[in-house]
Order: sequence, then structure tokens, then C-alpha cells
Amino acid sequence: MITTNRKELLVFIPALLLAGCNQQSSEESEASKPNVLWITAEDIGPALGCYGDPQARTPNLDELASDGVVYNNAYANAPICAPARSSIITGMHATSLGTQHLRSEIPIPDKVKGIPEYLDQAGYFCTNSGKTDYNFSPAGIWDHNGTDSAHWQYRPDDEPFFSVFNYGVTHEGHVNSYQPDDYKNLKKRHDPDQIEVPPYFPDTPKMRELWARQYDLITVLDKRVGDLIDQLKEDGLYEETIIFFYADHGYGFPRYKRWLYKSGLHVPMIVRVPEKYRHLIKEKAGTQSDRMISFIDLAPTVLNLADVDVPDHMQGKAFLGKNLQKERQYMYASRSRADDVYDISRAILSDDFIYIRHYLPHRPYIPDALIFSERKESLKELHRLRKAGELTGYARKFFQPRPVEELYDLEEDPHELNNLAGSPGYSDQLKKMRKKLENKILSSRDVGFLNEAEMMSRARESTPYEYARSSDYKLREIWNAAQMVGKADVETNALVENLSHEDSGVRFWGLTGLIARHEQARSAQPKVEQLLDDTSPIVQIKAAELLCKWNQSEKALPVLEKHLKTRNRPWLVLQAAISLRRIGEKARPLESVIKSELQRYKGDKGWGYSSWSYPMFIGFALDQVVINIS
Repeated sequence: MITTNRKELLVFIPALLLAGCNQQSSEESEASKPNVLWITAEDIGPALGCYGDPQARTPNLDELASDGVVYNNAYANAPICAPARSSIITGMHATSLGTQHLRSEIPIPDKVKGIPEYLDQAGYFCTNSGKTDYNFSPAGIWDHNGTDSAHWQYRPDDEPFFSVFNYGVTHEGHVNSYQPDDYKNLKKRHDPDQIEVPPYFPDTPKMRELWARQYDLITVLDKRVGDLIDQLKEDGLYEETIIFFYADHGYGFPRYKRWLYKSGLHVPMIVRVPEKYRHLIKEKAGTQSDRMISFIDLAPTVLNLADVDVPDHMQGKAFLGKNLQKERQYMYASRSRADDVYDISRAILSDDFIYIRHYLPHRPYIPDALIFSERKESLKELHRLRKAGELTGYARKFFQPRPVEELYDLEEDPHELNNLAGSPGYSDQLKKMRKKLENKILSSRDVGFLNEAEMMSRARESTPYEYARSSDYKLREIWNAAQMVGKADVETNALVENLSHEDSGVRFWGLTGLIARHEQARSAQPKVEQLLDDTSPIVQIKAAELLCKWNQSEKALPVLEKHLKTRNRPWLVLQAAISLRRIGEKARPLESVIKSELQRYKGDKGWGYSSWSYPMFIGFALDQVVINIS
């Protein structure tokens, strides 16, 4: 707020005070800092009445939208929470920071800070109620985090506030497992018979039941959002506060969460700006905007609204406030490790098209892993139909290898069902999107083309972000090697040549390409055996995995056992556990070791493991190994 010295005030002549009164009042209004409230939901797409969804019952969010702006093109940078939330809080691509996996513990450089740290310096009181899940430590970021006092009501001296409230009632765990308490205040349930099931799912009674449950939970969420907004009004702060509502990624169903399609990235976003601050937004209240918004844009937007300088390292673009940059035309997204399912896929999305490049195309979206098991009702239904030979239509692709490239015309094919990557009529568009993706990978210094264990090893003296910007990171060479995997026109000899490359990142991709070829690459066995003693642990692990698939377990299993027993490098243990899961019954000779190591990671937290991070995912992989060899 503007302050004036009392002695100076005495010398002001009354006429000057009177003449300047209106002008001063206006200047004070513009100079005051707006409060900012983020209301975030988990695992939903734009299934709200204000987005035109006829199945939605969301009166509170619809009312918010009637006096706000509905953004039709808001996207997560990753279709799962931790990397998405990492981008939200830092304004940076997770693939630039090394925070692209779910879930991990990544060091970040001192210059990279969370939004609250910048706002705190500008006099804001910053609170977070609910999860952080940034893939790096949240210590010191918030004034109050995850406690009863994480609320604007605890701010001192009417300071401006930045408060985040996270609602998990729509999380996949609630949708895929019926929890009666969720619905105790819900007066009317959605009728499964009236629900429209998306075309990539079998239209069965169970799927209808689950989608009706999803819409019920969104109505429950809407009521909780309404209660929070009512509290803001009761506190007399509604007209002083800019409100954002958005979700962290798509629905908690297959083909949404963890899937790198628009369906997994597209989120609802509503922003309500009170009259006092309407000069900070060009859109009119009660309208819709087609402006493309990426999660990396949220941090610079909030700083811009608070009149705080946006740091140069932030990769996002503010979409509210003054002096806005040119609107973005493309949005970059990534799929990496989720739980114990390792993947590397990247996407570039425009208004009309989405292009997806899979660097591990030989692996299906639904592999043999606990996170995709029958523990979740939607997956249980898919597995049931598959076992009965009744899984038809698009859903069969969930269990099949993926194409190297996917291209979809979002205007003509909004459900992304018809892959145009092989269509001659779209060859120019394919080349254009390929180039856009290549440029983004290289310019953002995507560190995800190093296996997680390799990335952590190379960055041990600094951070993944800083390592990726050093001359030691030969991204172009490593990416070129990744480009070869799964492509029929690449000779096996070219993959074998990569096994001798001086950079272990290239050697990793050479082995990955041979794994994709499997029996067609048996001639490379002598060279692969040499890599059991490679200087890079992950290269050793991948060589051992491949040799096990070639029935050379006697030579290879000791390597996997060695790395499974590693201490203080859980990311390396996880990679060994993943490889043991992938070789199926061939892991049986290590049964006693596997069961012994598994006990090390058991506990009373996530799904019966000692932590929600690496120990849980190591446990996932080893529990599946035990199932495979039993």
C-alpha cells in the first residue's frame, strides 16, 4: 500500500488534497496487490457445465465462470501429478529440471525457486493446503504448508496472500475404488444408463458405473469449491482476490492419466478477476478464451499479477497482467517414468494437431505391472474382457506395442483415434511437427534422454538442470541414438555400433534398440556381454536384461543382483528391479534375494511400503517379480 509521512501531510494545501483525491484513490487501487487463490483438483478433464458438458452438475464452478474467463486450451506438461506440479510451481519444464519422473527426489539449483519464494519477498503471505509433490523438497517454500494454519485467515496485518487449496476427491483412487463417505452429502447421483462412455472404452455396465462415479465426484468437488468461495466472501475478500481453478491433468482412467494424448493433458481452467483488477486482463467477464496455456505459464502469470519481475530462467509466458508476450502456438509435453513403469515419450501440440513420438515404442501402454493391475476397477474391467476374448475396438491397443509416431487432427478427430502419421496427405504436417518437437527437445535441454539412474549419477556434483546445460551433455548425439529405437529402416548394425560409443547415454540407447529387436539382434550377443562390465551401471543393467531375454541368465543375473542390493542410490535399485520385472520367469534363480530385498522396502505408507517415493516403486516392481516367478 502507498504510505505518506504525517509531517509531510501537514504541509499539503487543502486545495491540492481535494483536487488530487480521486486520482490518488485510483492510483492506490492499481498499486495494491491482489490476493491470489488457487483451487486445484486432481485427475479431471473439462467435465464442467461451463465447458458445455451436458452430464456435468457443477453449479458453483459454473457461477465462478459466469463472472470469469473459461480457458478452452489449458494443458498440463505431463499426464501425471508430480512432473505437472513441478512445472506449475517453478514455471519450468520438468524435463529441463530433471523432475520429469513420478516420483523422485531431485536437487535443483539455487536460482530456481517456487512462486511463493518470490511472492514472499514482495510481501505476500503464502500457504498451501494439500499436496506439494514437486519432485524436490518443498522445505522453506511456503509460510504455512499442509497444516491447519495453511489458510489466508492466518495472515498477519492484512498482508496480500497467495493460497493454494488442493482437492483430492476426484483422484483416480476414489474413482477406481468405491468409498461411500465421498457421497454422503450428495443429494442426487448420476444415472449410469444416461452416461456417454468415451469411444476408446468398451461400453459395458461397469464402465458406465465408473464414469457415473467420476461425474458424481466432480459434483462433490464442486460443492467443496463452493464452500471455499463462500468462506472467502464471508471474510470480505472475494472482491480483493483473483481466483484460479484448474486440475493437475486428465481423468484417472486409462487413456487419460499417464497417457500422452490431449485426453491426458487437457484440463479445465477458470480465472475470475474482480472488478478492482480488471485492468490486468483483456478478456471480459463471462467469456471464453482460446488462448493456449501451458502449466509453465502459471508461475510467471502470478508473478506478473503481483507486479514481481519474472526471472529469466522461467520458460513460461504470463497470460494475465501487463506487458504480455506473444501468445504461444505450441505446447510441449512429456511422459516419463510413472511408478515403476519407465517410458520416454514426447509430444508437441498446436490448436489443430498433436504429434507424439515414442522412444520406447515396443512397450505397450498397459504393461505387466502392479499399477496397471486389477486393483483398479477400470483396469480390472479391461483385463476381464481381455481374458474372455471380448475386448474389442480401440481398447485392444492399450495392450499392444505403440507406433513410433502418432499424429492426430484434433479438429476432425477430437478423440485422437485415427493416427495420420502414415498418411501421405499429412506428410508435410508430420514433418512440421517433427521439427517443432526436435527444436523444443534441444532448446529446452531435455535431460530425460538420459536414463534416470544415469542422470542422477552424472549430476551428483551439481543438479540435473545444471548438468544438462554443460558441454558434457551430448544431447544431440544421445537423442539421435534414441531416434533409432523401433524404426524398421534402421539396420541392426547401426544399433550395435552405438554400443561402442564413448558416451554411455548412446550405449544405453543402442541396447534399448536391440531389446526392441529381441531375437533379430542375437548376433550382437558377444558385444552385449562385454557391456556387463561397462563403466555405467545402467548400461550394465540393460545388457543384463537383454542377455536374460536371450537365455543367458547365468552370466546376467549376478549383475542385476548386484545392483538390486545397492545402498543409498534408490534410483539405481529401481532400474534393476524394473529389469527383473521385465524378464518374467527368468528371474526365478534370484527368488530368495528378491524376497529378502523386498522386505527392506515394506512399511506402513503407500500401498504397504516405507515411502511414497522410490521404496514404493521398487516394491511395486519386486512384488510383480514375485508374482511372475510364483
